[in-house]
Amino acid sequence: MRRALILALGTALATTSVAMAATDTAKDAKAGPAKAAPAKVVKAKADVDPTVSPPGWTPPKTSWGAPDLGGYWSNATMTPLTRNTKLTNKGTLSPQEAKGLEKAFAEALEEADRPTDEKKGPGKVTDKDSPEAKLVAIRPDFAAAGGDVGGYNTFWIDPGSHIMEVNGEYRSSILTTDNGMPPARKASAPRAPGFPRDSYDSYEVRGLGDRCIMGFGRNAGPPMLANGYYNNSYYIIQTPDTAVIQIELIHDTRIVRINGTHRTDGVRTYMGDSIGHYEGNTLVVETTNMLQSQNFMGSWKNLKITERFTRVSPTRINYKFQVEDPDTWDKPWGGEYDFYPLNGIVYEYACHEGNYALPAILAGARRKEAEEAGKASAPKPGAE
Repeated sequence: MRRALILALGTALATTSVAMAATDTAKDAKAGPAKAAPAKVVKAKADVDPTVSPPGWTPPKTSWGAPDLGGYWSNATMTPLTRNTKLTNKGTLSPQEAKGLEKAFAEALEEADRPTDEKKGPGKVTDKDSPEAKLVAIRPDFAAAGGDVGGYNTFWIDPGSHIMEVNGEYRSSILTTDNGMPPARKASAPRAPGFPRDSYDSYEVRGLGDRCIMGFGRNAGPPMLANGYYNNSYYIIQTPDTAVIQIELIHDTRIVRINGTHRTDGVRTYMGDSIGHYEGNTLVVETTNMLQSQNFMGSWKNLKITERFTRVSPTRINYKFQVEDPDTWDKPWGGEYDFYPLNGIVYEYACHEGNYALPAILAGARRKEAEEAGKASAPKPGAE
């Protein structure tokens, strides 16, 4: 898949700061889903927008009459969850703005992907003259990804190469709120659980991603969101009484019970308790009973997420999500993007088999504690 970075439009692309993102659109749609839909798939012409339903097109159906969403899909995108107000205050960008950003983004990534200078060495991603300098200026989070010990440089990432397009519009954020940001939390809202990044007492206090239990960045969700780096692929399988979504990252699998009812035993499960039903050409999924460790922006106990999957064209599934929690926000809010065909299939993601990072993290913490204890017990110079 093509990879790219976005630079803000301006007189000096090399120094312009952008945190915008993108997703693969019409060009990638030509590959088509690896699992063909039962109905005939109409190939989009160059002048036809794949995010808009073609005139006279009928969404494919399964053999039992449900809208067919099956196949391999991706939501990789460089469009951020929240709007970058340094780039724009608008919810959408013009086609010219979008294409200009995508081109600059691709050029920046290509430069960063060039072979390392053998004399200078890789250096730090935050060095002004490093190949990644422009990327860090554009996407500050790349410094964390490549700056930590064992972090990734741009060779290993596949963030997506286009700005997310939905219904013919290039979006500046996944969130569809007026300002592209989450609404303010109620003053009485419970305190948001913290992320255990700096907790090293045991593997049990580390994050779910470190422990190879769930992927980072809410790929599995709900809501399901691209993580901005890699493994943003999905495999959807449907039966008359279930819809199954296999997530590439950490190979999580969501099982949606069609026409089911929520459990009432108080047990909370990973990815919550999902039930679904069909409304015309849309699969509607409602999820409750989320675990605290999978809270969404601090909400979990009374959180309800409603997702809508709609096949809007031969090569697009529109995905809308709404989150609501009366204890946390005044009213429901959410976001939207399109899934597009994955050029390939989802392979096994073997995390536990090679998870050397977790014991290394804990061993490093023990080493640091021993060194600090040794310094504390050592006599000060001149104290003899």
